Amino acid sequence: MKTAHLVDPELRPLLEQMPERVLEASVLPAMREQRQAAALESLLQDDGLPVTLTQHHISGGEDAPAVRVVVISPQHERKGRMGILHIHGGGYVLGSPEQSTPLTRPTAAQQDCVIVSVDYRLAPQTPFPGPLEDCYAALVWMTEQADELGIDPAHIGVMGDSAGAGLAASLALLTRDRGGPTLAFQNLMYPMLDDRTVTDPHPNPVTGEFSWTRQDNLFGWHAYLGHEAGLPDISCYAAAARAEDLGGLPPAWIGVGSIDLFLDENMEYARRLIRAGVPVEFSIYPGGFHGFNGDPAYALARRARKQRQDALAGFNPLRHTHDFGL
Repeated sequence: MKTAHLVDPELRPLLEQMPERVLEASVLPAMREQRQAAALESLLQDDGLPVTLTQHHISGGEDAPAVRVVVISPQHERKGRMGILHIHGGGYVLGSPEQSTPLTRPTAAQQDCVIVSVDYRLAPQTPFPGPLEDCYAALVWMTEQADELGIDPAHIGVMGDSAGAGLAASLALLTRDRGGPTLAFQNLMYPMLDDRTVTDPHPNPVTGEFSWTRQDNLFGWHAYLGHEAGLPDISCYAAAARAEDLGGLPPAWIGVGSIDLFLDENMEYARRLIRAGVPVEFSIYPGGFHGFNGDPAYALARRARKQRQDALAGFNPLRHTHDFGL
């Protein structure tokens, strides 16, 4: 572990708990099943949060199947709430709304907001643009249903982690260029933005050793694109970092660990957003690897989680939050 000394000291014991694995197509079915079963079992535990979960199947894009969304709402009815379209992570090949409830349930409670978490189709079974179109369909649906959901349509933003944050960034570009629903903000935790990181001839020597490796990244991008990463003319809607024009995008909060594989692409994207006149808050967490913020038992994770929630609160029209452990 050549970069273990750079890991936040409190997080170092986690390195020994990381399972040895090779991410490839043959292991995806079992990984998906195991993770979903664990998430569903966890949901059976009463965490005391005053939120409800409801499931809907909405119309997909043209010639696309229905899209499942999970709506996380505060239990007491209210109009004019902030709405968040949540897009789960998982390298474009794993994940579900249920697996993200440790984030979405406390966020809905803390921000007193409504979250729509989209169960987009996964690669490699469904490569780009299918997953992104599922997210766009969910955004259109929640905008059209804003009154019924108790959402202020002027305060709808996107939130995601990793590949989910990459999809969120791409969705911001797509809805801007299509003239679709206007987003109020982007809340992006270590977004997976740039397929060219796979083919970088001079990679950062201190990033990508833990949790999400360069080999994982190669597999994830190949699965999502349906072909090799790093080729010319890849759509900016597949990899947001490919966009030439970042003007007119919603304000962004971006957080990433200093030894996360996505550090360099996140810094570059933030720099380009700023140069395009987009308000950006950018946080780097020293000693943080990919996924470091998952457990609030650790001080660095708590700091990242609080800053993320503070950024969300800045766009909340109700302007009051509750502390539910995030």
